[in-house]
Amino acid sequence: MPFTEAQIEALRQALVQGVRRIRFGDRELEFQNPQQLRELIASAEAELAQSKGTPVARQIRVSTQKGF
Repeated sequence: MPFTEAQIEALRQALVQGVRRIRFGDRELEFQNPQQLRELIASAEAELAQSKGTPVARQIRVSTQKGF
């Protein structure tokens, strides 16, 4: 079952507030650390974008140094 925009917003609010347990109807999610919640938010956003047909924005960062 894909996440809705309202559920993703609730996940973002939980991250800001430091909440570790979230309930969506009959589903309850518990997180050990904030990184797990960030990963779920990113995954849910990508899933929602894919279901809408919106391409997911990705970044590639390149770092170089001149040295011997």
